[in-house]
Amino acid sequence: MEWAKQKYNEQYEIWMPWIEDNFLKYFTKDNKASYATKEQLDKAKVTNIEQVDTLQDNVHGLVAGQVGQGGLLQPVGDLVSKEGVNRTERSGKDEQGGYLPTGVPGISGLTK
Repeated sequence: MEWAKQKYNEQYEIWMPWIEDNFLKYFTKDNKASYATKEQLDKAKVTNIEQVDTLQDNVHGLVAGQVGQGGLLQPVGDLVSKEGVNRTERSGKDEQGGYLPTGVPGISGLTK
């Protein structure tokens, strides 16, 4: 039973960030950075006045959209999503399971 639980957790750690990235890519205009930005800004509602809340929602969408798909800062948002959020979800590891970048010559023995 312990073996099955360990294997499940390993597969979850590998596949879940990929599934989340692709869901956001194909079904929303967000990446993880813009989604998290929007979520945090939505917590900052100042009033319960409908016009002010609508204005805040639009500004939050504009700000989060800049790091999302098609935004001015999309490369930054993609990098933060891949190297920041995904590595955090994987306890600091990249897609190959290493802590150091695999594309740098000379450190191939240190990546696992």
